[in-house]
Amino acid sequence: MLLVVGHIGKPHGIRGEVLVTVRTDEPEARFVAGAVFHTEVQRDRRVTTGPAVAAAAEPGVRYQVPPTLTLESLRWHQGRVIAQFEGVHDRNIAEELRGVLLQVDSAEVAAPSDPDEFHDHQLIGLAVVDPEGTELGTVDRIDHAPASDLIVLKKAGGGTALIPFVTAMIPTVDLRAGRIVADLPEGLLDL
Repeated sequence: MLLVVGHIGKPHGIRGEVLVTVRTDEPEARFVAGAVFHTEVQRDRRVTTGPAVAAAAEPGVRYQVPPTLTLESLRWHQGRVIAQFEGVHDRNIAEELRGVLLQVDSAEVAAPSDPDEFHDHQLIGLAVVDPEGTELGTVDRIDHAPASDLIVLKKAGGGTALIPFVTAMIPTVDLRAGRIVADLPEGLLDL
């Protein structure tokens, strides 16, 4: 499973550098020189409408975003990475990378050392049950809110609900059994 760790923004300067918005809790581990990222081109990304990029394989053919990008160098600026990728040494090519998502394989991500900490991808798809074992639904995604993380529950009867990911409401997460026990106050799933 591929996990998004960054989002390429606008070019920075004329030498092919780009701004990258970091989307990982461990940026220092992910963004190091030599790191290889899988790329995903979003369908709705902003692209230039100018002439073909000179570095394209054939005249009149636009630059094609490669399946992987290797980080050549980086520096940090105001919480963002200013990145230089191998083979991207021109502002026009850097512009073609705008909107591309940078991803890593979940198999390459080390498990957290804290037993009460989980990566989002470990939780998605797990069954959510009440303390008696009645199925409430499955984890659709995790939303990261300022007060606490929220489990977005795809309810068994249809619809969605938000469950605060706090020990008082989620006493047990059993990855091996593929389930989460939720001890919820009356009416929470009806909101």
